[in-house]
Amino acid sequence: MRNRKFIYTLISVAFAVGFYIYDNYYAADTSNTNSAQNTSTSAFLPSSTTGVIARHNFYTVSYNENFEQAEWVAYELESSHIKSANFKRPYFVEDPQISTKSASYRNYKNSGYNKGHLCPAGDRKFSKEAFDETFLMSNVTPQIYEFNGGIWNRLEQKTRYWAKKYKKLYVVTGGVLEPNLKTIGSENVAVPNYFYKIILDYQEPEIKAIAFLMPHKKSEKALYKYVVSIDEIEKLTGIDFFPELDDSLEDKLEKSNSYANWSFR
Repeated sequence: MRNRKFIYTLISVAFAVGFYIYDNYYAADTSNTNSAQNTSTSAFLPSSTTGVIARHNFYTVSYNENFEQAEWVAYELESSHIKSANFKRPYFVEDPQISTKSASYRNYKNSGYNKGHLCPAGDRKFSKEAFDETFLMSNVTPQIYEFNGGIWNRLEQKTRYWAKKYKKLYVVTGGVLEPNLKTIGSENVAVPNYFYKIILDYQEPEIKAIAFLMPHKKSEKALYKYVVSIDEIEKLTGIDFFPELDDSLEDKLEKSNSYANWSFR
């Protein structure tokens, strides 16, 4: 009997030690296995005009219920994230983290508009989880095919090129949400007339930024034709894009509309 109690005690101790090791070592290790895990809580996160924030694993959203879409989506893009994977496309689904409820995919049926990703699925091919997350409806906006598959796609590809070249970027993108926009579906999803993308290269010693503002239409123009200052986009949207940066650096980055330090090949 005494031997049996001793054996039970040893088993209990072994289980306790096992759980301790799992909680303090294994769990800690797995939390760091993916360098793309969302770090959008950094100093680069824009302000939100609505306060409706969804922090997903691989990007962060500020949702505007009045327009039934994100006012911005922000995420980090590193050279190691650029992969060539052939994942099966999942269904678009509503975002459970949006307290006001995100728009349904049904609004797009027979609307003539594509479900345009704000954080592109192509930026998140390093894992199936990250890829699937881009199909949440909070990451979607109405775009015509000629824009979505044309100049907007060219800008997304250029952003991936810059991620490879400059190693680490911070990307913020969205539609310009303003009164009296055309809407689609029963939930009145707004169709932006303009879309923007802001890219920050935050690696020392050369910290630089570039911003694009594009009319929502087909275009064959060169990408650099759409470079504007971040200040201009802030005036249009009411969003403060880098409020936690040092003021002198923020002012310098946001007033510039130069693309001289960016490689356009």
